[in-house]
Amino acid sequence: MPVRRIRRAAVAAVAAPLLALSVTACGGDGDSNSNDAKVNTDASFAADTTMAKLNQAGAVTVGTKFDQPLFGLKNLQGVPEGFDVEIAKIVAAGLGVNPDKIKWVESVSANREPFIQQGRVDMVAATYTMNDKRKKVVDFAGPYYIAGQDIMVKKGNPLAIKGPKDLAGKRTCSVEGSTPAQNMRETYPQAKLVLFDVYSKCADALKNGQVDAVTTDNVILLGLVSKDKAAFEVVGKPFTKEPYGIGVKQGDAAFCGFINDTLRKAFADGRWTKAWDDTAGTVAGAAPPPPALGDCQ
Repeated sequence: MPVRRIRRAAVAAVAAPLLALSVTACGGDGDSNSNDAKVNTDASFAADTTMAKLNQAGAVTVGTKFDQPLFGLKNLQGVPEGFDVEIAKIVAAGLGVNPDKIKWVESVSANREPFIQQGRVDMVAATYTMNDKRKKVVDFAGPYYIAGQDIMVKKGNPLAIKGPKDLAGKRTCSVEGSTPAQNMRETYPQAKLVLFDVYSKCADALKNGQVDAVTTDNVILLGLVSKDKAAFEVVGKPFTKEPYGIGVKQGDAAFCGFINDTLRKAFADGRWTKAWDDTAGTVAGAAPPPPALGDCQ
């Protein structure tokens, strides 16, 4: 396929919000967590690829969580921040797109695949576990992090919950459409599963005594604990492996491959480590070694 240099055109700064769920990042605030300085202003791509389209538009739409501390949480300016957000900024920078031209769309667990399939987002970075069921409808680049399912309980662990088997007969909260919820249904059906659309509601239910425990990925739980250390604690015994990937439209091998190449460079040059240290690492500790990237599928 012939390659032509794509120069970014000036684009309008105003866009209609997507069902009141999207926001545009604020630039120029000197935020040390951003990857502003790494934007590839000389990016060029093969014509008619997703990369060329986004580069020419000078903008990208990203689905992420808005309620998950450390990974995707809206700040006081109404802009999401966290590890997933920084990973998305790294990909956008490789496309030649400035962070203030990223349109963030809230993507809860249950709507990530539909948003990708319907073209409402260009990609999703939202604590998004790569699994076989999801790979039937979307493709994944990555993984860029390996989490593990764990359990959050009230401070002091009054019910002495030490692992998933102890959840038998316990009101256990998770999120509809999530891998942890499906794992509880299939592997630990004795738990009394209570489902909400977002994990912040699970945290509220645990604090109010409506449920006995919350289960999801360990880093998500650590983020919830970081917001209320007097109320919660994590059991600290992960019992699954959850590879986080970036979801894209199925069949777009070129875009998926570009994201994997961008992640590989970020692993090597320290941007991935900095993104972790500035966000999730403030609670979870030093960055682990980057995971091995898989094949786009």
